[in-house]
Amino acid sequence: MINSCNIACGGHAGNNESMIECVEIATRNNLQIGAHPSYPDRLNFGRKKIDISSSEFSFSIINQIKSLEQIVSSYGKQINHIKAHGALYNEMIHDLDTADFYLDTIKDYKEKYSLYVPYQSEIEILALKRGFKIIYEVFADRNYNDDLSLVSRDKEFALINKPKEVIKHITSIIESNIVKTVSGNTYKIKFDTLCVHSDTNNSIEILKEINKVFKNR
Repeated sequence: MINSCNIACGGHAGNNESMIECVEIATRNNLQIGAHPSYPDRLNFGRKKIDISSSEFSFSIINQIKSLEQIVSSYGKQINHIKAHGALYNEMIHDLDTADFYLDTIKDYKEKYSLYVPYQSEIEILALKRGFKIIYEVFADRNYNDDLSLVSRDKEFALINKPKEVIKHITSIIESNIVKTVSGNTYKIKFDTLCVHSDTNNSIEILKEINKVFKNR
C-alpha cells in the first residue's frame, strides 16, 4: 500500500532490532527507504523542541542516519532520502536558523540522498540554494494552517484519522495541487509524495482507502 517508508533510527524511537525488521520488510516489498532523524527525545517522541547544544544535536542526527545507513547497506541497498521528524521538521518550515543548522549537519549526504521537505518552507528555499535534491511532501492525515504549516497536535482538528475525511482532504491536492486549510481557505501546494503516519489511528484503513480511490488514477 506504500512505495516509500521513513524509518525511525534511534532518536525519537527505534533501535537496531526495529531498524533491521523495518529494512527487511522494506526490502521484501521493494520500497524506497528513508532515514527519519529527530530530536533525541523518546519521552516526547521527538515532537517537542528540547534544550540541547548544537554540537550534541548534530552528533545525534549523524549517528541516527549512519545507524540506518549501515543496516541498509548490509542488505545491499541504499537509503533513498532523509526526512526530519516531528519538532525538527516543523521548526524548519519557518525557522531559517534551524534549517541552516540541519543542512550544515547533513551536507555530506547532499550528493547521495534526497530530502523530504514541505512546499513554501525555509528548508525548501535553502536546500535548493545549496544544491540539495528535494522531494515535496504533503500530509494526508494532518490539517494545514494558512501559512501551510501543520496544525499543532495540541489543537483540535490537527489530525485527520477517518478514511473518508482523508480522501476529501487529499483529493484537491492530488487533482489540482490545492489544499484547503482549517480556516476554509485554499492555497496552491506542491507534492511528490503523500505521508500517512504509522501511529495515526486507522492508518491501515486510511492507506487501504487511498489505494482503493487513487490506485488507478
